[in-house]
Amino acid sequence: MAQPAAWDHPEPLALDTAPVPEYGTGSLADLLPTLAAGMAVPGLTAAIPELTPADRNCVFLIDGLGWEQLKAHPDEAPFMTSLLASSRGGTGRPLTTGYPATTATSLASVGTGLPPGAHGLPGYTVRNPDTGELMNQLRWQPWTKPQVWQPYPTVFQLADQAGVHAAQVSSPVFQNTPLTKVALSGGTFHGRAAGEERVDLAAEQLAGGDRSLVYTYYAEVDGAGHRYGVDSDTWRGQLMYVDRLVQRLAEQLPPNSALYVTADHGMVDISFDEQHRIDFDEDWELRAGVALLGGEGRARHVYAVPGAAGDVLTCWREVLGEQFWVASRDEAIAAGWFGPPDRFDGRVYERLGDVIAAARDDVLIIASEREPKESAMVGNHGSMTPAEQLVPLLEVRS
Repeated sequence: MAQPAAWDHPEPLALDTAPVPEYGTGSLADLLPTLAAGMAVPGLTAAIPELTPADRNCVFLIDGLGWEQLKAHPDEAPFMTSLLASSRGGTGRPLTTGYPATTATSLASVGTGLPPGAHGLPGYTVRNPDTGELMNQLRWQPWTKPQVWQPYPTVFQLADQAGVHAAQVSSPVFQNTPLTKVALSGGTFHGRAAGEERVDLAAEQLAGGDRSLVYTYYAEVDGAGHRYGVDSDTWRGQLMYVDRLVQRLAEQLPPNSALYVTADHGMVDISFDEQHRIDFDEDWELRAGVALLGGEGRARHVYAVPGAAGDVLTCWREVLGEQFWVASRDEAIAAGWFGPPDRFDGRVYERLGDVIAAARDDVLIIASEREPKESAMVGNHGSMTPAEQLVPLLEVRS
């Protein structure tokens, strides 16, 4: 007996059901401008008004620690969990990362105070319109001039120009990377390998000026999640360790300081069966008319061959539309996925895919041949689900 037409062609997810990030009121891009505005840095606006100004501000960014993952592990993170309530002198709330929820995009949003459609790092890999090649914006490969790719000043640069003591304390390997230059430069960079040395120096730098803006970073929670998953003993051990680092830094805050703990994205574990991992390299329907596949498993940029964009959009919606929000480039911009449409920078337009697919369900579009390492990851992120989008904003004041 033949199935009805609705079975053969399921109704795709409506784009207005996608939980668009809270740009301008509660996204990562709003944090540093709010803090810097409270220190009287010109040209910046306090977009998160509930944050009380402080003379000295430190942002501790934990790569890969989502709001939902933190709340699900109170035993592994007792100190950060205590900051979820105001009874310990702190406050906690979630922020949205911005789309896609991935490190290069989020760090650029943090450092520039701009949404992805303005700063121009709108994915893990995106097409460079000048060369036609995919560019990995985390590793900056193939290389392109950083200040051409992202021309706006960082909040740290604006703060430094305004006389604020600005500093970044991170692993030495990040000191001269293009991503650091376009997203987090300004003031001085201090490289420290050990986590304890890093937070100790961050506290020293915070005390280094009457007005200070300091950033520090820890990456290994994210690495453990990718390799072993957010339900693994290795991931839990990393969470326990970084919780102690946060407490160590909080206990060293100089007077008139505020510490803000946040992250660049959350993470979800995805099963390795074929129902949850759709292999682009083995799916002729998804490959039809596609010149380049960018982004990552849960947040894809799809670049069509000339003249095929409409057909690719139709096909991807028919094949994936019950599990992914599938939009054309113009639809995604208009829906505010990459920030308010009126703040979208035209130079970014052709970096976006002709078709953009954001996962709703626990599913990936892998590419086993062209992306073997990424296709083998347990923990993944990128889309607009709460597990990926929501990150903590925890506050400690002295």
